[in-house]
Parts: sequence; C-alpha cells; structure tokens
Amino acid sequence: MHAFDILGDPVRRRILELLADGEQTSGAITDVIRAEFGLSPAGCLTASARAA
Repeated sequence: MHAFDILGDPVRRRILELLADGEQTSGAITDVIRAEFGLSPAGCLTASARAA
C-alpha cells in the first residue's frame, strides 16, 4: 500500500489527522470516527484494519 492510497480514503485520512495531534487511545479514535462518519463499531474495525 502506498501513502497516497491511505490519503485517498477519508476515514484513513481522518485517523492520520487525529494521530498527528498526538497519541490517542483506539477507543478515542473510534469514538471520533463513529461520530463523524456514522460508522458502526464493526465499520470502524474494518476501516482501521484497512489503514494498518
């Protein structure tokens, strides 16, 4: 996977933005992603797995 692939996905890009502000727990990141993108907990797991 290339860096530009990650930046092309809005969820992945948002995760990177959150991490750029400093360390955060996975729960904190999941809460933001769920609220902003309307994803279910399973959807958040899928998005984070794609980002890894």
